Amino acid sequence: MRNPVDNPFTPGSDTVPEVWAGRTEQLSDWRDAMRPRLLKGLPERGRTILGEPGLGKSSLVRRIAQHAERSGDWVTPQLRIPLGADPMKLVAAATLQLADSAGLASSRERRLKQLLQRVEAVAVSGASLSVRGSEGPEPHTALTELLVEVGRAAIEARKVALIHVDEVQNVTDERALSQLLIALGDAITFETEVTLPGGAQIRRTLPIAVYLTGLPDFEDRAGAHKGATFARRFKTTLLAPIGDDDLAGALQDFVDPGWEVSDESGGVQLVRFEQDAVSAVIDLCRGEPFLFQLAGQHAWNADTTDTVTREQVARGWRSAQREAVAHVERILGRLPQREREFVEAMARIPAQERRLTRIAAEAGFAKPSDAGTTSRRLDTVRGIIERGTQYTFRHRALEAFLTSDWPNLE
Repeated sequence: MRNPVDNPFTPGSDTVPEVWAGRTEQLSDWRDAMRPRLLKGLPERGRTILGEPGLGKSSLVRRIAQHAERSGDWVTPQLRIPLGADPMKLVAAATLQLADSAGLASSRERRLKQLLQRVEAVAVSGASLSVRGSEGPEPHTALTELLVEVGRAAIEARKVALIHVDEVQNVTDERALSQLLIALGDAITFETEVTLPGGAQIRRTLPIAVYLTGLPDFEDRAGAHKGATFARRFKTTLLAPIGDDDLAGALQDFVDPGWEVSDESGGVQLVRFEQDAVSAVIDLCRGEPFLFQLAGQHAWNADTTDTVTREQVARGWRSAQREAVAHVERILGRLPQREREFVEAMARIPAQERRLTRIAAEAGFAKPSDAGTTSRRLDTVRGIIERGTQYTFRHRALEAFLTSDWPNLE
């Protein structure tokens, strides 16, 4: 019946998983607000989607990109930035593809030809182009100008041009990061004049959508570069784990009517999850999209019958346990020493007693105020804890890892 080939769960592949859970707010933001406003020429900030590893940042924007492509929009591929790479090269190359979609490459206009040639040079040399004394505008200026032309063509075609830059925290060159943010920010805030039916002229923004995805640390660096300008041009969302209700909703099709798979005779059969198996998957993943896909994948592969049981989920999880532990350890290992000491101390305290005074003392801070900056970063920058009269963990997988012998179903 079921086998690894027809397994619908896909952990860690940066693709859009077949079994989708949650993120309705971000999906609705694109479908109901951002895209309609851009098509009408209304100003919209770019979106910065940040979060710890495993929260599905890239998959979320790829799902948005899928929606855009189905609507006929012009969409770049996922522009993943390798560590230390010059992002201007990748974005310039992707902008040239957008220009080709817009029909600009076939233009006979001299100005456009020169502009395309300049951006082609940026795609080869990146931000370093200007320091070599090459004639022409700065790389970020040339990129902005071409994006503006793409945006004007998108107005005529009644489409949106969507750009997705992933792993933005890997841009270590401060100059290249500054040029990238300026180029993209200038393009999405640019206003052009258009003539309406009847001859009236108005100014409107371009239908260009920019999504930046990466780890939480990026916002600090971007803010240091552009300060309030970055905040005005980009709206930041810090992703949190997915709620159990959303996870249950994602698995409901496996309960009733069942998940369709091909049989060996060219027909279709259904694979169902027992309700206890659904509860077990939800309990194991603790709201983490990566762990949700991992638990589902291994439960599916644990047997070949048409019913997934709790015992099969447990058996599959035993084979996935090492990878699950390594995933949570990576998140913990990314934390600076004081932040790690804070969350470890917080985990050692009973949940009902987690107050700043007690946590600070447990972590070895001289006084509670010394822990203020650390706790604030863990809350507002990383989204791992939530401050209040009583402190709680937002990152439930990390809490489970620190407070028990999770993950297991024994």
